[in-house]
Amino acid sequence: MSTLEHKYAEGDATKPVLLLLHGTGGGPDDLLGLARELSPGSATLAPAGPVSEFGAARWFRRLAEGVFDHADVVKRAGELADFVEWARQEYGLGDRRLVAVGFSNGANIAAAVTLLRPEVLKEAALFSGMSPVPQPPEFDLSGSRVFLSNGEQDPMAPLPSTEEYIRLLEERHADVTIHRQPGGHQITLDGVRAAREWLAR
Repeated sequence: MSTLEHKYAEGDATKPVLLLLHGTGGGPDDLLGLARELSPGSATLAPAGPVSEFGAARWFRRLAEGVFDHADVVKRAGELADFVEWARQEYGLGDRRLVAVGFSNGANIAAAVTLLRPEVLKEAALFSGMSPVPQPPEFDLSGSRVFLSNGEQDPMAPLPSTEEYIRLLEERHADVTIHRQPGGHQITLDGVRAAREWLAR
């Protein structure tokens, strides 16, 4: 299969594999520092967003700021899920625990995969993410866990859209942990601390 450009680094087999999903304009190395804070010694699987927006790497197309191309979200979420399945085979990950860690656009694509391909992605720690697709299928997500850290003053991931994603998860029986910080579109130390505690549970 055609696969996503990516970097893989092996780690402690007793710790979760972290699927690192960068924000707009980022790349596979962006979240390595965050990964070390969340789970030191974990293996990391860090793909690059396949969509170019004026040269900036993204995970899916958007029609305007905050307006997603929902058909493309669904398509790209499928590609990312297929990539994760391929990587499990390629790197001999077997049934090791895998947790997505995403920021901004990376959080949004991970959010889409949790709703659309829950058999592939059951756990995600999402920073500055929001609702990715308007009417996802009615899958039972009772085995899924999602951590969300969002800024109360975030113009790029407004809280009403984040609340919509939380509603979609909770209606489908996912386990949702919510962290709020007073600022904007960023990863905060408090958010990292809360995510680390969530990950260790």
